[in-house]
Amino acid sequence: MSTLRLEDLQQYSETLRTRLGEVMNVRFVEPRDRDEIQHYFRSLSTRSRYNRFFGAISELPKGLLQEFLEVGERDRFTIVATMMVDGFDNIVAEARYALNVGTATLEFGLSVDDRWQGHGIATALMNNLECRAAALRAEHMFGDTLRSNEAMVSLARKSGFGFVNHPDDWKLVRFEKEISVSPEDIPCANWRLAALSRQADSPSASA
Repeated sequence: MSTLRLEDLQQYSETLRTRLGEVMNVRFVEPRDRDEIQHYFRSLSTRSRYNRFFGAISELPKGLLQEFLEVGERDRFTIVATMMVDGFDNIVAEARYALNVGTATLEFGLSVDDRWQGHGIATALMNNLECRAAALRAEHMFGDTLRSNEAMVSLARKSGFGFVNHPDDWKLVRFEKEISVSPEDIPCANWRLAALSRQADSPSASA
């Protein structure tokens, strides 16, 4: 289990803005999101689902859906970005990340609703994930994407990631970045406070 204090997930909720100024709430997924997260993936275009999972699926299989709903189990986390649309709070993007304590690395993947692509949501999520990686004391973060996924390749490049060949699949490319932000310099307030709190509780602890 993660050493993050997960008794109150709401304390980690954050309000971000897209490049166009739209208000977006980012929070950990909760059990009540089961139907909504499944609806979100069903609503993605076939291409977007393929880019996210590197395969043709129409929805999350039952086991994978359950994994998406678990926060902190085996240091794996799912977050959702929601926006008010026509009076309803809708999931417009998601990201999942996993910490490997032994190698001090954080692996992540994300997707954005096709209708909301081009608003800067993915960029905002990438920046937020860097804060989370720093708070978890990860020294590197990385993701994998299809070589044909030009949007993700471009996003990673603009976000300062370097590229290497994927170790197992020629169709994929890996993008990675070193994380060297001290707790007091983490730009996201919630994660700066979380990191400083963990540092005070146990200065030598690993995430």
